[in-house]
Amino acid sequence: MSPAGAPDLARTGQRSILASSAVMAAGTVVSRASGFVRNAMLVAALGSGLHADVFTIANTIPNMLYILLAGGIFNAVLVPQLVRAQRNDPDGGIAYTNRIITLATLFLGVVTVALVVAAPALLHLYVNSSWYAADHAAQLESAIDFARWCLPQVFFYGLFVLVGQVLNARGSFGPMMWAPIANNIVSIAVLALYLASYGPSSTGGYSSGEELLLGLGSTVGIAAQFLLLLWPLHAAGVRFAPRFDFRRTGLGHTLRLGTWTVLFVIVNQVAYTFVTRLASSGSAASGTGYTVYSNSFLVTQVPHSVVTVSLATAVLPALSARAAAQDPTGLARTLSGTLRSALAVVIPVAALLPVLATPVAHLLFGYGANASRFEVYGPTLALFAPGMVFFTVHYLMLRGFYALERNRTAFVVQCLIAATNIAAAILLVREASAEHTSPALTIAYGLSYLVGSIVSYAVLRRALGGLDGTRLLRFVVRLLVVTAAATLVAGLFHAALLTYDDNPGWALTLAETVAVGIVDVCMLLLGAQALRLTELTSVMGQIARRLGGPLGRH
Repeated sequence: MSPAGAPDLARTGQRSILASSAVMAAGTVVSRASGFVRNAMLVAALGSGLHADVFTIANTIPNMLYILLAGGIFNAVLVPQLVRAQRNDPDGGIAYTNRIITLATLFLGVVTVALVVAAPALLHLYVNSSWYAADHAAQLESAIDFARWCLPQVFFYGLFVLVGQVLNARGSFGPMMWAPIANNIVSIAVLALYLASYGPSSTGGYSSGEELLLGLGSTVGIAAQFLLLLWPLHAAGVRFAPRFDFRRTGLGHTLRLGTWTVLFVIVNQVAYTFVTRLASSGSAASGTGYTVYSNSFLVTQVPHSVVTVSLATAVLPALSARAAAQDPTGLARTLSGTLRSALAVVIPVAALLPVLATPVAHLLFGYGANASRFEVYGPTLALFAPGMVFFTVHYLMLRGFYALERNRTAFVVQCLIAATNIAAAILLVREASAEHTSPALTIAYGLSYLVGSIVSYAVLRRALGGLDGTRLLRFVVRLLVVTAAATLVAGLFHAALLTYDDNPGWALTLAETVAVGIVDVCMLLLGAQALRLTELTSVMGQIARRLGGPLGRH
């Protein structure tokens, strides 16, 4: 039975989580905004077809491989283990942290060298066989060169996330969210130099100078975001000293948990490899391919990154502490509150996205080599909307599994998600035209996480003896009512604006998009006040205060 003060402690803890997540959300907003500038410049320089996919796929492979080889352990396993080490070890977890950093640095260094050597074989895994046709020889050669320049990013990605998780475990959440801005600044500078030197182009291969500038520039950006974390690491009191005494030090338990997480990631990456290959078939046939799919995915990840990732990062140490204290009721209450806070933002954004899909595509991707093709992003952006909601639920349920050290359960659920994604993608792309390749893959993504969210929620609820389900259901019903009303009003307002000009320029599109967004937010706040949706007002208030917005001055 919970003590009498438990509800007050839970509310206090939830406010602390919201405050910590707001710090990260502010950094993520700035990072994502600069990231969109980078992506817009990239599309302006390279377009959205095969020419762009040559660089985009090669530059994405390092991130995919890092996640495959080590990202799961770093992201999912380390924070709970670091929290336990700080709680239980006589030295506050210092030796454990030094061993982890030493082992990871050695592993990442060896693996990165091997990957650079194996670049041609790796590329073969990620692109469709049509890329190996004679008329695509120049593009294939450039893709291999780009892969060699970009693969050293695996090393810097790994160290960035590792150091970031050490900081998170010590309650320092902001640096990891702000550091990627450095990467974006470097990338923007590189793309500005590229456009000034070579100009926009959407066809053919690349010269060696173009490959050097884009490939090496991308890697320098990832290195910069890692290096920026070293100062806050020092400020947090971590003095790294290499430790090679790995035996009988608790690392075995961490690696056993990590084994299931690695298997989880392998399954996820197998599915993503299928998606990439199917997407590359669309671009090779002059349809919508990987660039359209990946850029649209990044757009829809903004609310996830700003809200869900910030909340999940802030709550994981608290969940781990609840699990270590054998308090499943407190863990369930904390996780359910975090889920409500995330859905309070993600559901309204998902509802509005189909209304604004084409204007958003115009604003972000209607430049240079892609000025006449930005409309191809509209269907994919709109269809990603429901997948955002399902992914949010599943993502937060995973944090519960990791806090409980039920990594094997997370792996089994991910197998189901991957199988659904692969099967649906193959069936849908086979029936779709080249133009509809990306939308078909997006539908498959949404279906897979619909299955994943239902299964992961049900399994975790059973493991914890409940997830405050009645309160969650009442909240979701009220939120859906408010969201439906707000989206309807915003949609009618947008339709009215289009009657005056159905083909607005960039400036007018920006003004109309902002106006529709303001109408939607105002309606949401009115509805939230009327139906007492405190989760929505609390999240928006915290973010507004961190961003210095008008809500923060009242």
